Amino acid sequence: MAALLAAAGAAMSFATVLIQSDYLREDLDQRVTEAAERHQAALHLPTGGLTHLGFLSLPGQPIGTLGARVDSSGRVPAAGVVTDEGRLRVLSAAQRAALGGITADGSLQTRVIPGLGEYRLTALDGDGVLVIAGLPMADVQCLTSRLIVAEVVIAGAGLTVAGCVGAVVVRRQLRPLGRVAATAVEVARVPLDRGEVSGLSRVPERDTDPATEAGQVGVALNLLIEHVERSLAERQRTEERMRRFLADASHELRTPLASIAGYAQLMTGGTGELDPELAWRRVSAQSARMTGLVEDLLLLAHLDEGRPLSMAEVNVATLIAEAVWDARVAGGDHLWQVVLRLDASVSVTGDHARLQQVLANLLANARVHTPAGTRVTVTAEATDAECVVRVHDDGPGIPAAVLPSVFERFTRADASRARTAGREGGTGLGLAIAAAIVRAHGGRVEARSEPGDTEFTVLLPLARHAPQESRGR
Repeated sequence: MAALLAAAGAAMSFATVLIQSDYLREDLDQRVTEAAERHQAALHLPTGGLTHLGFLSLPGQPIGTLGARVDSSGRVPAAGVVTDEGRLRVLSAAQRAALGGITADGSLQTRVIPGLGEYRLTALDGDGVLVIAGLPMADVQCLTSRLIVAEVVIAGAGLTVAGCVGAVVVRRQLRPLGRVAATAVEVARVPLDRGEVSGLSRVPERDTDPATEAGQVGVALNLLIEHVERSLAERQRTEERMRRFLADASHELRTPLASIAGYAQLMTGGTGELDPELAWRRVSAQSARMTGLVEDLLLLAHLDEGRPLSMAEVNVATLIAEAVWDARVAGGDHLWQVVLRLDASVSVTGDHARLQQVLANLLANARVHTPAGTRVTVTAEATDAECVVRVHDDGPGIPAAVLPSVFERFTRADASRARTAGREGGTGLGLAIAAAIVRAHGGRVEARSEPGDTEFTVLLPLARHAPQESRGR
């Protein structure tokens, strides 16, 4: 800033001196021309010859005015100057020689007169009589020099004051940026690679004014810190879910493995307390249960990796009919109902087997966690862009504490939807698999529940050429 101010001040001072110097010189030239005209006008007075300089004695002649007579041969026979006392002083031959060669065309020239300094001179010809008039340039030079000194002093003082004030103002304006930097350093010292991270420092509100550059940096840093804190909190939750997932998976796998090991030990021991055929059936059942769990976990892993599915057009009515028919066979003690509010040709683009698994898991969830006699209704309808499938039951409902995490892995309800005696129990992966499959198809699944009114809603994008919604039933 100081360098820029100095450059600007120098340019302004140079321009001022140049303009003022030109103005002073023009004024001097004008006065020289007027002096020559006065001298020429005075020639009608008795002159006493070419050596007479009476016109310099006229009243009103400025101090330092120079006058000279030029003969026909171009020589200067007489020349004089008005002294400080107002008297006429005749110039010497050497001084007169410096006046030679000035033409009478009205132009102005600068000559150095020995002993007198620089003069601004002009020559006029009147009635064949040539006169030279001139004025010293010392006053112009003195004024120019004084102007230069004044400009330097003023510019130097102004630059010093501006530099000091600018330094104070800039440092004061940069204080918020220093506090922002201190906040960034404080956050950088926090160990973010382990443990729970929360309560990171923030830039104070006074340093987050978006109208200033430092405030904009403060706002951006606060947004970055909030993003980091949210990301770390999500990482912590992910790690906790992963630990819980591994613990639940280990527990689910340990139970059938323990049963298989126990029956195998009994069969190896050859005890007569257990029928080998019964033991083998139990081993096969536990093995199938463990295989199903591993396959579910593998399916979730594939869906998490985003592996492509086998995509084709799937007829919605056929899909629902097959799923409800299978559920009716498995749960004959429930009341099953299908309501189709769409045209029979409505289809979605997806993997038929996986979409059937979604409906199968939702229907199995309703069958396993509700008592006999519960009514389960599957409703399907189509909007302009989506196919909506709802699975509704009038069972006891999902506890409010479980509902927010009902689609998470290994989530199970409490006694209100616990495993009914005599029925198979789930692993808590069915709804998680259904949600993952629906997301892989570009849709979403929602759940709401109250006692006597539980509904799962699946929304899938329609195939591009699917017809508009039909209200036929």
